[in-house]
Amino acid sequence: MTDSSRPLVAAAWMSGAVVSFSSMAVAGRQLSGELDSFEMMMYRSFIGLFIVLAVGTATGKLREVRFDRLRLHLLRNLAHFTGQNLWFSALPLITLAQVFALEFTSPIWVVVFAVLFAGESLTRSRGLAVLLGFAGALLVARPGVGGDALGLAFAAASAICFAGSIVTTRMLTRSETILGVLFWLTVMQAVMGIVAVGWDGDVAWPRASSWPLVILIGCAGLLAHTCVTNALAVAPAIVVTPMDFVRLPAIAIVGALFYGEALDLWVLLGALMIFTGNWFNLFAQTRR
Repeated sequence: MTDSSRPLVAAAWMSGAVVSFSSMAVAGRQLSGELDSFEMMMYRSFIGLFIVLAVGTATGKLREVRFDRLRLHLLRNLAHFTGQNLWFSALPLITLAQVFALEFTSPIWVVVFAVLFAGESLTRSRGLAVLLGFAGALLVARPGVGGDALGLAFAAASAICFAGSIVTTRMLTRSETILGVLFWLTVMQAVMGIVAVGWDGDVAWPRASSWPLVILIGCAGLLAHTCVTNALAVAPAIVVTPMDFVRLPAIAIVGALFYGEALDLWVLLGALMIFTGNWFNLFAQTRR
């Protein structure tokens, strides 16, 4: 294994992403009756921008922000902004496990995009990890069994957008710093949020009691992207993405405990397949 591919380090970063994404899902569902997805994204982006500017100023790393790959940054953030809005829109319509499971079809698209556009190789172990994880995700969610059709469509479409975001992030981290990627993420998506929110001329201001959840979305979203971007900086997208499957059984448990969503044998079997895929992928990579 070369220094440019460190799967165990990537796994540690992705553990932070699991916690962050799960926290954001719970907060997003709680706010769904008060704010629409565009409003959540706008507030999240401004909170994230404040944090990025504060950290960049304190560490003197704002000078690392580059302006020569803005087209790729724009492509990445358009894909992510669209996917994230679809994801937030799906949260109140279907179970948390279904949202995450359908989102996890993105590895199939990541494989296609990474091989076609990012120059990454598809090994047998990586392909098996993705297939096991995908099969486990579908086993947990069983999207054809029930659930709101629009919510299922939103979650499925978000997966394609997230796949494009993951691959372009990997391309950016070859030359960009983590702070640079996060700076343009928050700046561009703040602008996108303003445009989207102002489209109908109706902007909702969160209640005082809701601000902790809004701030949680902003902080968790930024932390999740920090973790994912760092993971992609030390391992290929086809290695990093299967690790993210771990948050599916985690969010299924959260849904059962806090929202009374069914937690049954299918969840346990799916989780076992997901963990098996992750373990096999990490084992194969560390043996290189």
